[in-house]
Amino acid sequence: MSAAPVQSQATIAVQPQRAAARGVRRVASACVLHPLVVGSAAVLVLLFAAGLLAPWLGLQSPTEINFADKLQPPSAAHWFGTGVLGHDLFAQVIYGARTSLLIGVGVVTISTFIGVPMGLVAGYAGGWLDSLLMRVSDVFLAFPPMLLPILMVALLGPGLENAMAAVAVSWFPWYARIARAAALGVKNENFITSARAFGAGHARILTRHVLPNCLTPIIVQASLDFGYAILATASLSFIGLGAQPPTLEWGLMIASGRSVFLEYWWTATFPGLAIFVTVLAANLLGDGVKDALDPKFTGRGS
Repeated sequence: MSAAPVQSQATIAVQPQRAAARGVRRVASACVLHPLVVGSAAVLVLLFAAGLLAPWLGLQSPTEINFADKLQPPSAAHWFGTGVLGHDLFAQVIYGARTSLLIGVGVVTISTFIGVPMGLVAGYAGGWLDSLLMRVSDVFLAFPPMLLPILMVALLGPGLENAMAAVAVSWFPWYARIARAAALGVKNENFITSARAFGAGHARILTRHVLPNCLTPIIVQASLDFGYAILATASLSFIGLGAQPPTLEWGLMIASGRSVFLEYWWTATFPGLAIFVTVLAANLLGDGVKDALDPKFTGRGS
């Protein structure tokens, strides 16, 4: 007679893991069937592959200086033309994909690793700790989106690593708020009470029971922020606070060609188009993931 309640509580305790596994499978299947996700993801994968395989693609050297060929228009020899020092711009854009895409991944990763644990702890603990952590995040939200990164890089010194860290620190509050909302929504549910009754510690409850409930909005937010991270860091590089020569980065390429842009349009146009295509693909991917997770699209509301 006493075994039934125990079995019932055990079943309740493992429900979040099973639901999370089903949710992951549902997300994957829905995204694969969504044309917007597939198309935008294909563009990003192609850019990633081109950047990673650049040394084996037979491209011209992106750092070779050739004053005899400087500022040449696009041609069969130089598909994107050449820069002010004779660099092949096509090779520079392909190699620059490595840096720019790494920026997107790095900024989103740092923001997530700072914001998600903070939000989970704040929502789960509540009380004065919740108020303290959220007030800390509000301090960062009080600054305009680009002002805080500019101030931080100005204090830390120009550089790609400092620019990435500055952008990530200014964005982590959004992930903290997402995680906090998920923690507030489930901390009083039966499966959390059952996990406590079985002796699960706070860390285990947060990682195994609460965290799966905020993965979906975090994935959507991260996919949307990926392109904006590239754009924000490129903006810092454009004003001299981000990547520094000889780093190959799209924002820095635009900055180096702006002085001759009116006469030699290709010097800044092709790096700018690379940023545009990447940001557009990332935004479409985020919108596609969001639509794919909509029960109206998937046809499966549970």
